[in-house]
Amino acid sequence: MLKILGKSTSINVRKVLWLCDELALPYTLEEWGSGHRSTREPAFLALNPNALVPVIRDGDLVLWESNTICRYLAARQGRTDLLPAEPAARARVEQWMDWQATELNNAWRYVFMARVRQSADHTDTAQIEASEREWNQRMRLLDDQLAKTGAYATGAAFSLADIVLGLSVNRWRMTPMAHPQLPAVAAYLHRLEERPGFRRHGANGVP
Repeated sequence: MLKILGKSTSINVRKVLWLCDELALPYTLEEWGSGHRSTREPAFLALNPNALVPVIRDGDLVLWESNTICRYLAARQGRTDLLPAEPAARARVEQWMDWQATELNNAWRYVFMARVRQSADHTDTAQIEASEREWNQRMRLLDDQLAKTGAYATGAAFSLADIVLGLSVNRWRMTPMAHPQLPAVAAYLHRLEERPGFRRHGANGVP
């Protein structure tokens, strides 16, 4: 059986857990990370030298990086509705997954650490305000895209891109800061909330 290593409150672990719900894929979760076993233990570092969750073990395969894990599991299960086989359609899904991991995540990091994690290392007011502006600017880009498609990140159909984006959008919604009115994003969240996996692992009270 698939084994997932990582704590169930981690945003990146929750991507994988939500996808497993979508795939009806059984798994066992082994809790690692803050509040659980340390990812600095040699046993974990042997699996992922970055000391980050999630990690999966699937038979002899060990894999880390949450978006890569999601791609692998969708392909493993033959779910071309979530990750298309046709190159152009697949590239559009992966484009928004990569945007989430690079542009969107980098925008929210400072303000999230300050306002939600209340990190002593993230107290610079100018940097908090700059991160908030940048995060909202990235969310406006997503709102524009969703207004064009009228439904999901790449079109009318739900895809793997929406799993990774959905968790980030939920984090944006739950972080105490100024939020511009983004009607397409609001409608998107309502659509996602119809999915049991998102209710369980996305809109579950954890930012």
